[in-house]
Amino acid sequence: MRATLLNDDPSLPPGPLAGVLEGLKWAQGCNLDFLVTAPCDAPLLPTDLFARLLDAIGAAPAAFAVTSEGEHPLCAVWQVSLQTPLESALRSGVHPSVRSFLAEQQAQRVWFDDARAFANANTADALLALERSA
Repeated sequence: MRATLLNDDPSLPPGPLAGVLEGLKWAQGCNLDFLVTAPCDAPLLPTDLFARLLDAIGAAPAAFAVTSEGEHPLCAVWQVSLQTPLESALRSGVHPSVRSFLAEQQAQRVWFDDARAFANANTADALLALERSA
């Protein structure tokens, strides 16, 4: 398996959207239409997450997961065309929240019933608790 390591542009404000931007640039360079993102601290994500987001995206520039616990904006599918507005937003010197950027772009919200599937495990203890409750 071949891996590609992407680094955030150090001239941009740090944060998750800086990484998304690099991913969008990479995807465009590979002639892909979409980039998918998921947080590394969410080990129980649904196996059909990205298929459902792609099915729901329609003409929207992005689609992301929503549950009864709220929005999960990094569980998302992004059209590579978002590279331009995202880079413009970051070059303004401010790193917007992922939620606000997606709202501004009129991203499609996609409902998922199982909020637990999006639970975060930021520590070994939290991961163990999730595993025990499975």
